[in-house]
Amino acid sequence: MIVTCRQMQQCEEAAFARGVSAAALMDEAGRGIANVVRQFAAQPGSLVLFLGKGNNAGDALVAARELVMDGWKLHARLCCGPEAMKELPRRHLATLRSHVRIIDDATTFDFEPGPIMSLDGLLGIGAQGPMKPELQALAREMNTLRTQKHALTIAMDIPSGLDGDHGDASEDAVEADVTAVVAQIKAGLLEDGADHFVGRIALVPLRELSNAEGDAHAEALTPVLLRAWLPRRAHDMHKGEAGRVGIIAGSPGFLGAAELACRGALRAGAGLVTLLVKEDVYPLIASRMPVEVMVKAVDDYRDVLDMKFDALVIGPGLGFDHEKEVLEVLRQAKMPTIVDADALTMLAQHPDVLDKTGKLPRLMTPHPGELDRLLRNFPGWHGMDRRKVVEALTENAPGRTLLLKGARTVIATHGQPTLFNTTGHPGMASGGMGDVLSGVCAALAAQRVPLHQSAGLAAWLCGRAAERVVVEEIMAQEAVCAVDVAAHLGGALLDLKQGRF
Repeated sequence: MIVTCRQMQQCEEAAFARGVSAAALMDEAGRGIANVVRQFAAQPGSLVLFLGKGNNAGDALVAARELVMDGWKLHARLCCGPEAMKELPRRHLATLRSHVRIIDDATTFDFEPGPIMSLDGLLGIGAQGPMKPELQALAREMNTLRTQKHALTIAMDIPSGLDGDHGDASEDAVEADVTAVVAQIKAGLLEDGADHFVGRIALVPLRELSNAEGDAHAEALTPVLLRAWLPRRAHDMHKGEAGRVGIIAGSPGFLGAAELACRGALRAGAGLVTLLVKEDVYPLIASRMPVEVMVKAVDDYRDVLDMKFDALVIGPGLGFDHEKEVLEVLRQAKMPTIVDADALTMLAQHPDVLDKTGKLPRLMTPHPGELDRLLRNFPGWHGMDRRKVVEALTENAPGRTLLLKGARTVIATHGQPTLFNTTGHPGMASGGMGDVLSGVCAALAAQRVPLHQSAGLAAWLCGRAAERVVVEEIMAQEAVCAVDVAAHLGGALLDLKQGRF
């Protein structure tokens, strides 16, 4: 559920009225935050606790209590003396005192070689307005530690200095790599521009705070939501029932896009994948395809209309030499169709091709530049936030789904809750990621998953696969390539099935 800060506070007040103690909630939250740290840190190192006066600091200290047993070396930066802290964080600090080294400046401290992680325990959702000077100084120090020493920054519930309802950031707001959101996702975390400070969202569920009221028209993608959308296979299933995917992609000089889309479809479970190319492309691409992919040369792309595919991808690396044929396929295809890359550009230039009834199943997957080209036909929508734009583009078109790529991918379908992705990292800002995504979307659609849910599953899985590359391959984010993401989709599927965040 996506909630306002007041709705979250009301949920907490109701829990306290039922007899739930703040100490019990803090203990459960801290243990969950420790599990988030374990997910995103391959090995223990130096953990720096940035602590305010309130219960947010208590959550950080409970997490530290758990992590010290894993081998983390604990350091703390305090905004005040321990005597000025609230009772619960003061008590937890006293319990950990023999394990924590209080330091004066994390940016100049000589840490042991190895990973450095900052845990933002400065402010919670009750804070409003600019940060106090002593907290602002610690937030600035945390950001400096991140940029100069490449510390991984984990915020708890919300990055300090970010407005929990509107996503506005005060000066020196904490720039987190991961935000461990406690109980429910706060609306401000999903606002345009907030992703710069929020990073990856990891939900820490709390049993006693699981029934908050919130926005019924939007959902953040988490395993709790997504697992039910993933088809469970019968033991006697055969490849035909696993879905036949057709992919119209690739042209001289842009063969990699076709290959990545095919790899995405294969790793997402498609039973049969067929790449359709022109005769001049066939000898260039056939030998580089995964052995499981069938490559078929066609004289006319419109031949696909007579083929038995359960889902279709059109556009990756396709070029514009055969635009008339492609537009006709886009106009007539009855099967679920993922429209990407060059096919989106064709639609922007020929908006009349879009089904006037809006009933044909189409999933469009633009990045911001491609969306800008599409919006040239709808100038009134410029200046809207991302959510409003995707909702406007799918309004009154029940068959149309729009997935707008970005650091916080957003997905809309008329009559369905708007979806916000939570996974991924900045290493995905490289070529080919969208091609893999298109293949994954098609594989799921071919397994009869509705396009809205296919888009949500695919966005989460690709982001999670990119995260797995970093941890499992012991690799910097910058080194992650699209082919790595495709290779780790199987692990991401397993994470989803097992309910990992």
